[in-house]
Amino acid sequence: MIKAFLIKYSEIGLKGKNRYIFEDALVRNIRDALKKIDGEFVVSKERGRIYTYADGDFDFDETMDALGKVFGISGICPMLQVEDEGYDKLSEQVIDFVDQTYDKKDFTFKVMGRRARKNYPLNSMELAAELGGDLLQKFPELKVDVHKPEVVINVEVREHINIYSKEVPGLGGMPVGTSDKGMLLLSGGIDSPVAGWMVAKRGVKVDAVYFHAPPYTSERAKQKVVDLAKQVSKYSGPMNLYVVNFTDIQLAIYEKCPHDELTIIMRRYMMKIAEYFAAKEESQCLITGESIGQVASQTTQSLAATNEVCTLPVFRPLIAFDKQDIIDISLKIDTYETSILPYEDCCTIFVAKHPVTKPNINKIKASETKLDDVIDGLFKEAVESVELIKVGE
Repeated sequence: MIKAFLIKYSEIGLKGKNRYIFEDALVRNIRDALKKIDGEFVVSKERGRIYTYADGDFDFDETMDALGKVFGISGICPMLQVEDEGYDKLSEQVIDFVDQTYDKKDFTFKVMGRRARKNYPLNSMELAAELGGDLLQKFPELKVDVHKPEVVINVEVREHINIYSKEVPGLGGMPVGTSDKGMLLLSGGIDSPVAGWMVAKRGVKVDAVYFHAPPYTSERAKQKVVDLAKQVSKYSGPMNLYVVNFTDIQLAIYEKCPHDELTIIMRRYMMKIAEYFAAKEESQCLITGESIGQVASQTTQSLAATNEVCTLPVFRPLIAFDKQDIIDISLKIDTYETSILPYEDCCTIFVAKHPVTKPNINKIKASETKLDDVIDGLFKEAVESVELIKVGE
């Protein structure tokens, strides 16, 4: 019976005269999400409402799952949409809707009528009262509770008439693509996929760069990151994943720089390379999964030292999160089990036994001068030999 869905949004409604831009982006993203599942769908926008219709057979659960991964949707309402054939016909359809939707009729309810089309003969309150009376007559075990009902039966009179009683919460946020682009530094850990997901939720189109260090990191480690990118792309949309061979730069830093500064100096060069690819993608920010105090490279002084090489703003959405907070989101978005696979990360291979936690930027810069004779060539080789993987297309 259910072949239509009312798509609700919240924050988009506050955008004033620019609201149509966000609505149109949401419609495009819904269409893209539904292309990945079996079935033919029509997505339309009508006077502040977004509708999704199934044209023919479709899998209800797959459809709900696909819609549940689209940022910008605050609620998904499976609904019966009918033509206006007079009140008597509508009453029959509402009764039939309740009968088929609920096996047991022992709940409290109220009818919420809404007359958006003013030429309808009953106003909103009259419509609700009449339909509520008809339901009580048909199902005497029902009970009315206008304050805290267990079920709210919504009947909206528009060009068509929408009947629905359930709203499945969506992810909220803003439609991806409405807030420019960002470059995510994606590792194989728990944090960075969550960071990318969170920034995408604010409408940012996310691409990613991963630093690979063969032979110290295996192909399995790279595949792990590709799998994480694929999972994030289910929410954020297709992304370009740049796989950078970072081995020679890491070895040069290891050989020429103080070992307690290894992590900071490597991190600074990662940020420089990430900015290079951000410029290539016309991204306006870098995104990392750093959280204050989680490791030595994430003290406030260390973060300042890595920021110092960047011209773009660095977004750190997890900056004040506890580890358990991050894990909870990773479980929600199905990245956790992949993130904890025991494959090497390029940062952990070259970690110092006693890394500096309060780096002095002037001292770090002095240490970096020891790389002057090789770093330009190594940087050039790293960015020119990059592997580009199209994820989620």
